[in-house]
Amino acid sequence: MSTTRGARARAREEVTAAIKDEARRQLAAEGAAKLSLRAVARELGMVSSALYRYFPSRDDLLTALIIDAYDSIGKAAEQADAALLKKAAKSADSKAGAIAPVRRWVTVSEAVRAWALAHPHEYALIYGSPVPGYTAPMTTVPAASRIGLLFFGIVRDAYQGRGIAEPPLPEELRPEAERLGADLAPDLPPAVVAALVAAWAQLFGLIGFELFGQFNRVVEDRATFFTHAATQLAHGVGLVLPRE
Repeated sequence: MSTTRGARARAREEVTAAIKDEARRQLAAEGAAKLSLRAVARELGMVSSALYRYFPSRDDLLTALIIDAYDSIGKAAEQADAALLKKAAKSADSKAGAIAPVRRWVTVSEAVRAWALAHPHEYALIYGSPVPGYTAPMTTVPAASRIGLLFFGIVRDAYQGRGIAEPPLPEELRPEAERLGADLAPDLPPAVVAALVAAWAQLFGLIGFELFGQFNRVVEDRATFFTHAATQLAHGVGLVLPRE
């Protein structure tokens, strides 16, 4: 009995993966707005009613693709950070340790960019134009939060460790910064949280400009440009020692 259930579960996983793969091919060819369950079923040699047993609607399929994309880019960022920390743990260079927060920020940023360049259509699905008629459900939030939580974690580790250089906070921004701080990271100064949110948005703006063609005939050495810009964003949130 259990063997039969296991075989059925594996078969369902295989069909689900095939549906998602075909849907991703359609995303690349037609864009998310034109994703069609009937077209996916036709390409897979399935009747539409059979596919609906896996994804009852186009929105359900889109949600699955969105969660997969967020999890994939989040995993890439987390693995890059973990690899850097593992390497740093083996180093006896105390000076390198002092700049570790900036290195972590830039390393994670570069991993996000690398994933985006390797998966442009999936990146467009989660960070590009909204899909007409689709509203992402709350089930996408945990996956969507992974990169943000990682950046907040890097700043939190620095703040609780050797300290950060708290950025200036204009008085007119203080109420909003305090609200953001209370909602997102009450253990960090409001000025840092506000700077973090701005840097987060700017980072994805940089990637979007490169991916969607706004840097064409403007920036040529894009990898070097991106690393420099990501480093400046790290400094903007205070990831420098106060006396550096």
